[in-house]
Amino acid sequence: MPHILGSAYILNASSEHMNEIYDKESDELEPWHDSPGEVSKYDWRDYLGDRRYQRAFVDFFEDELVLNGYEWRKVIHEYLFRGKEPLINCMIAGLGHPLIHLGYAFELSSRELAMEALGLVTTSYNFLHRYLDDPAYSKPSTYSTSSPLDILQRVSDDKRFDGLFEEPGASNIEPLFHDHEGAVLEHWNAWNISAPLKQFEDSQYAATALLVSTYGYGANKFDFFLVHLLTTSHAVRILIPFIPAQFHVALVRQWWLLTLAVYIAQLRPSIKVSNIIEHRLKGKDWKWVEGQAVESKWSFDAHYVKALRAMREAAKTWGDKDDFYLRAAVKLGEEFDGWGGFGPASVNVVEIATERRKTANLG
Repeated sequence: MPHILGSAYILNASSEHMNEIYDKESDELEPWHDSPGEVSKYDWRDYLGDRRYQRAFVDFFEDELVLNGYEWRKVIHEYLFRGKEPLINCMIAGLGHPLIHLGYAFELSSRELAMEALGLVTTSYNFLHRYLDDPAYSKPSTYSTSSPLDILQRVSDDKRFDGLFEEPGASNIEPLFHDHEGAVLEHWNAWNISAPLKQFEDSQYAATALLVSTYGYGANKFDFFLVHLLTTSHAVRILIPFIPAQFHVALVRQWWLLTLAVYIAQLRPSIKVSNIIEHRLKGKDWKWVEGQAVESKWSFDAHYVKALRAMREAAKTWGDKDDFYLRAAVKLGEEFDGWGGFGPASVNVVEIATERRKTANLG
């Protein structure tokens, strides 16, 4: 809920629309269950990755907030950046939702969202942390390039990933690392970040291309999992100025690891940047895009709204050569008709939920 509310607020949505978002999102929230027990300052790491302790973790961090005089950034630094294996190195667990949530906390200066983000990263914590915590995984690759799109093309052509999975879906990520870790890390380590600012700009370009240019080439809907690569990239951009400098490149590399994993898990759809560059604007501008985000029938779809705003913010940050981000946003706004990229086990559930949203939005 806070993601779409925060995005709509930043996009100057009306108070009536904000209230409608709140009402609709409230209906779809899962009830919050009590945890099996409490966590404390002395044993909280013992419960990392146990989703049953979500409420206990949030209660714990909210207590820490009080003890620190409501200085929420102090609590963030205490628990996110300290220790031998700091939590910051596992922000991409849970499809990057801890990273996205923390980004909104800083963007909206919300101590409540900050404590929830800590609750998310502690309960989503998984094996992915080791690739950042253990320097042995960062080693010279068989090739090197500064372009993430070049690497993604190599991944697309890499026959070692042929036929790994029958269907796309996030459930492919863990077996990918279990069975093909070496191949994934070869491409992960190939990204040579020698000019961090320029290459982070390139990463946002790549994230936009992954979402929008893959549509229409064998896919009848925009990919739900690829959109998370764009919204996590936006979160990284927000967070970089606020986190200690020694974690800047590591956080970008963490996003890159998620990008490779999700791209492969989604069966490596063909990336055709020309699909964006050649899209005709027909007089549409960012004002039109913002209207789609807060006034269209899809304005209650959180990921749709977040994606449009992420592209707008990228254009503001880096400039928009050849109207790349605008063209991508217009294409998404014009052609969006729900999310795809799901395996058959989940597609029916998603279609029902999507249809429910459309019916509610048009009523």
